[in-house]
Amino acid sequence: MLRFLPLLLVLGLALIGCVSSHEESGEWSCESDSEIRVEAEYRPGFITLDGNADDWKDIEASEFSLLPALDPHVEHEYQGGKMNVKALHDGHDVYFLLQVDGEYVYSKGENNKCPSVALMFQIGEDATYHNMGGCKERTDSCTSKTCKGHEVDIMHFSIGNAIPGRLYGGNPIDNGEGNGGDRFGHLVDVYAWNPHCRYLDGLGPSGNDSSAQNDWKGAWWHSSFNVHSGFVDEDSPYASGGQKGTYYFEFSRPLRTMDHIQQDAQFKIGESSKMSVAFWYPADGKPWHGSGHYSINCDWVPLDISLDSSMLTKSSPGSSGSTASVFALLLSAISLCVSVFVGYRVLKPKSVPFTPMENL
Repeated sequence: MLRFLPLLLVLGLALIGCVSSHEESGEWSCESDSEIRVEAEYRPGFITLDGNADDWKDIEASEFSLLPALDPHVEHEYQGGKMNVKALHDGHDVYFLLQVDGEYVYSKGENNKCPSVALMFQIGEDATYHNMGGCKERTDSCTSKTCKGHEVDIMHFSIGNAIPGRLYGGNPIDNGEGNGGDRFGHLVDVYAWNPHCRYLDGLGPSGNDSSAQNDWKGAWWHSSFNVHSGFVDEDSPYASGGQKGTYYFEFSRPLRTMDHIQQDAQFKIGESSKMSVAFWYPADGKPWHGSGHYSINCDWVPLDISLDSSMLTKSSPGSSGSTASVFALLLSAISLCVSVFVGYRVLKPKSVPFTPMENL
């Protein structure tokens, strides 16, 4: 364990370093569309988690414009196109597909020269979308006590070391050490109270928690790839740069996790949660920086974890329910009458005919 502490410290510093410039140039303003939302339908056995979108073709998408997170104005919209967000669940896991157009760019080992995505969910009731939870404390004073109620859950996937179509995220090594890291593909499980207080699950100023783990798994793909039998690391960069096409990012996580310290959002079937999606893209070959991302909205977007549709067709109490009750009562009455009649026939005394003595 001790030999991995320097690595964890580097990851932690990288997470903090990415948000060192997370300051707005002026007063924050947001004109959110209150009608937009993402629905996770109940579709068991529907998705293979491989980055390929073919099995999502019948799932309805929610379409979003991508605006700069710190300056959400239309004139600065991502020029590659809209982002489509799809979601579903199978009663145990929730699945997400993010689909966004973009010319293919990939630089092995350099995360900020490759596209990247993140999902963020509200945990604490006071956690705001703006300022990633909205706790007013600074790096040297934010703790689970001083920022209580401002917790947000974040999944961040940087693909610079991730092979297309291969799974990344939670793995036995990092989970065995009790943190939300991913040393293989940088699909990490993070919690935050604000942009300056963001840590891998299980790590942070309140001390380490050995029960923490990365609950996410995910993969990515680009439509310009012409190989479907599987890539390996030596195939990098996997396609020629500059090709027009679409990026796909596919993820899954259990609806409920084993988190005990407010570092994971918990989803419940039939209820709504609050989420957001971020997207980084190295435009014109320039590396992106932590706060230079686009977002699907300037506020939380509702995520509806839908019930099984068959459960929504329940009978109303005043129709078939009352009919069934009447039928059961009638059947009981008939059964009682038959029982009395049969009992009477069985127990009825047999009459013996009178024979005069003289006839004996």
